[in-house]
Amino acid sequence: MSNPFVSNAPQRRRKLERGSKSTLLLAALAALAGLIGLLLAGAHPLVKWALAILMGLASGWMIWLLTEGNQEEPFLRVVKRERISIWKKIGVRISAIVLALLVDALFILCVTGLNPIDVYVTMYQGTFRTNRLIMAALRDWAPLLLISIALAPAFKMRFWNVGGEGQVLMGALGSALVMVYVPQAINTMFPPETAAGLLSGPVIYLLMLLASVALGALWGFIPAVFKANFGTNETLFTLMMNYVAIKIVSSFFNLWRGKASALGQLNMTTKVGWFHGTTVLGVRNVTYLSTIIFALVMMALMFCYLRYTKHGYEISVVGESQRTAQYAGISVKKVTIRTMIISGILCGIVGFLIVGGKDQTISTATAEGNGFTAIIVAWMAKFNAFYMALISAFLIFLEHGSQEITNAYQIMNKYAADIITGIILFFIIGSEFFINYRLVFRSVRKEVR
Repeated sequence: MSNPFVSNAPQRRRKLERGSKSTLLLAALAALAGLIGLLLAGAHPLVKWALAILMGLASGWMIWLLTEGNQEEPFLRVVKRERISIWKKIGVRISAIVLALLVDALFILCVTGLNPIDVYVTMYQGTFRTNRLIMAALRDWAPLLLISIALAPAFKMRFWNVGGEGQVLMGALGSALVMVYVPQAINTMFPPETAAGLLSGPVIYLLMLLASVALGALWGFIPAVFKANFGTNETLFTLMMNYVAIKIVSSFFNLWRGKASALGQLNMTTKVGWFHGTTVLGVRNVTYLSTIIFALVMMALMFCYLRYTKHGYEISVVGESQRTAQYAGISVKKVTIRTMIISGILCGIVGFLIVGGKDQTISTATAEGNGFTAIIVAWMAKFNAFYMALISAFLIFLEHGSQEITNAYQIMNKYAADIITGIILFFIIGSEFFINYRLVFRSVRKEVR
């Protein structure tokens, strides 16, 4: 005689699954209703708080159902993908961007009442409306790409160098020191005609470059030595080095500024150390063309360095397993120090290009936060220099687009514009999860008698 509890088990499991799915759907709807209500509610803060609490409870309930519930196995499991085709990767990223635009459209409609299409067109025009805007975008794109390229070798080695900001600042300080003090020394040591020839020739640029490379390399060398010899935490070490660099730059900034309210551009009258301007796309006096060209060259060189050279192979092996690298005869300490010096040198060169070509001055904001943004770029690109160029361009497009919609619409302030770009970034970064992992739902297993 068959056991009714065994024979009815599949039916009971199906009922439980249908109940879980229905409950899950209700929880998702409640969370969505709370989110929409949170956007629309403007009558009283208590209403907003109540809707926020409702959304949080519903989301927590939904997560509990997805992971645990009261079943024999979770309703939903996360499994790492063995491999995924390039077309699926592209499809996932495109889907993420489309979803982000839809969520942004909902936000724009609910909060500002503007037409989302008009806002998106304005964002596009913020970068591509005129040649001057295009050159401005390239001006900001090149330093971000270069810092991302500089951080890539260290990240591929699993050395979490978050000190790109400080390394760029120290490189910029090296160039600024040469611009301020070398002309004074040359004018003192040589006759006026000789001094003028030296200051207008390549000597001043070479000294600026050497000073920037030296200070940038030093700022990469110090945490590498401590990591290699004493096992210090490189994330905290490089992060703290940023603040040391900021204080050093701030000290020289205040020294050179004196009692003035602002430092202004260095060597305004003589323009010693300034890169020569040229005309590009009809835009006159472009002093940052060398930065753009250098970024394109370094993009190709870094790709080849990491992919085809012995140093790139050693970086990959150390990043995969330090023990394996030691068995293969690779000196982990040597690779660590060498790689961080390379990162520091490249960041120092970025500082040189910013001071000489882009700003002609220095401040604690010279790096403009690109040292931290470059971490996202390098990680999302999986250390591929060509992907870094695309991701950097997309981030600059979002930045300039948000500035444009802030200027174009009075109702759209900077914070609302940042939310729009932040949603897009959130979805793009979140898409990496679905590229690396897949969701497996619980299935009904057949009973074996």
